[in-house]
Amino acid sequence: MVYTDTVKLLRECDAGTKMAVTSIDEVLEKVRDTEMKQLLQESKDHHEKLGDEIHSLLNSHGTEEKEPKAMAKGMSWMKTNVKMSMDDSDATVADLITDGCNMGIKSLNRYLNQYKAADHKSKNISTKLISIEEKLCKDLSKYL
Repeated sequence: MVYTDTVKLLRECDAGTKMAVTSIDEVLEKVRDTEMKQLLQESKDHHEKLGDEIHSLLNSHGTEEKEPKAMAKGMSWMKTNVKMSMDDSDATVADLITDGCNMGIKSLNRYLNQYKAADHKSKNISTKLISIEEKLCKDLSKYL
């Protein structure tokens, strides 16, 4: 059970980091404020670094990475492009990314509760990812 929950939790974290990187990439070049752009780039770097750590752990467990669900990616892309076509301001970017962070935080907390038997290391990675998302929300709040 520990192995199964550990792998499932790590795979969900993997999908989450990939979704975050993709979402930030979709809006990064549209950001005008240099400080905001730097915040997003730093968060993207944190997500990528954590994603590399997750990939290493998944490999050590003999399992593959998990891609975000196609429906989630498609809906995110559509929401981003529709909102940005109506208003391409930094406030819109902050709103979109904040919504994504909140969904990620909610999902990760659900997975932590669902996969209670996961090992300590994978739970720490999950809480670290939640912290990255919470920090980004807090940092972006001044742009809303």
